[in-house]
Amino acid sequence: MSQTTPTRNAAATRNRFLQAAFIEFYTNSFQGGSINHIVEQAGATKGALFHPFDGKQQLGYAVVDEIIGPLLLQRWLSPLPNTDDPIKAIVTAFRKYVRTDIESGHFVNGCPLNNLAQEMSPLDQGFHQRIDALYVSWRAGVAEALTRGVAAGTVRPNVQPKKVAALIVASQMGIWGTGKSSQDPAQMRSAAEALCTYLQSLHINSKSPN
Repeated sequence: MSQTTPTRNAAATRNRFLQAAFIEFYTNSFQGGSINHIVEQAGATKGALFHPFDGKQQLGYAVVDEIIGPLLLQRWLSPLPNTDDPIKAIVTAFRKYVRTDIESGHFVNGCPLNNLAQEMSPLDQGFHQRIDALYVSWRAGVAEALTRGVAAGTVRPNVQPKKVAALIVASQMGIWGTGKSSQDPAQMRSAAEALCTYLQSLHINSKSPN
């Protein structure tokens, strides 16, 4: 017990730092984020922060790897491997998370991944590599699902999965960016519904796959 408790405590403290850093960077940007505020929100000390992380940059990398990456998977990719009707799954996810983020008020802060991509990818190779890898995986997952949909007869046979996947990912960035820039939920909903209408046109039955 005496050997495992410090390890568990260290892991719990590290997780508190990650959660606090995610919120701080999402709310105030990476460069604008305050280490002091992160430490305060985590209920710990700076010394405890710099034990698992070499500094703010390493903390930011860990947020991408351990918080934002899994969030991306849960939101956009996890519904796809187990369905032969990817259009329905993608439309459902867009409508669900637009509604969720508007209701929570988080839409005014945009997409955490896209925020970091815009802010840090041009400035830091470590951020660029991590963020680009997530977008590559996202596009690949959507393309694979669309390919299965074509084979299953739920997606039109003339659809080009890689191109459509690239458009879907870019549209997500634009929809959440619209919400952030306009601060207007109606604008965000309108952009999302335009994407959903386009996706529904790719369904083998052009009626809405609700």
